[in-house]
Amino acid sequence: MSRQKQAQLKKSVSTFANADMRASIIQLINTIIPFFLLWFLAYQSIAISIWLSIALSIVAAGFVVRIFIIFHDCTHGSFFKNNKANKIVGTITGIITHFAFAKWKRDHAIHHATSSNLDKRGTGDVWVMTVEEYAAASFWGRLAYRLYRTPIVMFGLGPIYLFIISNRFNRKGAKRKERMNTYLINASLVGIYALLIWAIGWQALLIVQLPILFIAGSLGIWLFYVQHQFEDSYFENEEEWDFVKAAVDGSSYYKLPKIMQWMTGSIGFHHVHHLSPRVPNYNLEKAHESTPPLQKATTITLASSLKSIRFRLFDEASKSFVTFKEVKELLRKRKLNVQLTPGRSSFQEK
Repeated sequence: MSRQKQAQLKKSVSTFANADMRASIIQLINTIIPFFLLWFLAYQSIAISIWLSIALSIVAAGFVVRIFIIFHDCTHGSFFKNNKANKIVGTITGIITHFAFAKWKRDHAIHHATSSNLDKRGTGDVWVMTVEEYAAASFWGRLAYRLYRTPIVMFGLGPIYLFIISNRFNRKGAKRKERMNTYLINASLVGIYALLIWAIGWQALLIVQLPILFIAGSLGIWLFYVQHQFEDSYFENEEEWDFVKAAVDGSSYYKLPKIMQWMTGSIGFHHVHHLSPRVPNYNLEKAHESTPPLQKATTITLASSLKSIRFRLFDEASKSFVTFKEVKELLRKRKLNVQLTPGRSSFQEK
């Protein structure tokens, strides 16, 4: 695709980057109110059946994912036209989803600016090693990466890490506004949980809240993972990296059933979102349907997305992801040295 066509493509999508106050308010109403209602019903159902309570919590977890998409849009400044409104709603939804608004806003902006750039990994993204980096890594480096990429760690321990550690602490060198926002959200969570324990007891709180957080966290990580980790995903070094290609070829169109598309705030149109982050979630599908070139993006379904679990390392030679099993044969054929090409640093060194 020529530079001219790329510019035209960005311009075409940017026409949908307009927040609609009415649409945003409706989304807040049909998302947050049902969540709190389901939370209350899950609590009340404990007296009938713990399993009924857990079932309601699972449904509530879906609404937490949808609330997170609202939070996500607020970090991009796309949910409302007014920046202050985005910050207020983003902080409130950050409390509900347990995400630090200002901290995540910064990290996620870096993710968008560096997505699919092999030389700028490490902030706001999933850890990806290339075949060459894996070959050059120490035993412990390989072991750490293998553990990280296992479903149990990524989707099981991942939510725990996000909620308890990653979002609770500020990064080194964070500015005062960013630090204060994290403190505000942390203090709010402490106060809310203290109040709930006093009101309903810690046992009831765990029965209702634990499944909600765990399932919502796992689903969120899965969505983030699968929309960049597909077989022929785009990854390039800095000198060859291109923003539009990274958006269209490095992000997938996750074609979900309509109810799941609604619950996930249409984030499956991830290629559209990466091309123009200021497009609010309720306009993503319109942008996709109105822009023919975007309809050629890699499309994955629920069934085909499960294959991404096997993809572990990015092979720069074939420009595709490979499995740990396949990498052994690749290394044998190429007889790679244990050192990377001079001048290139490994991910761990960055």
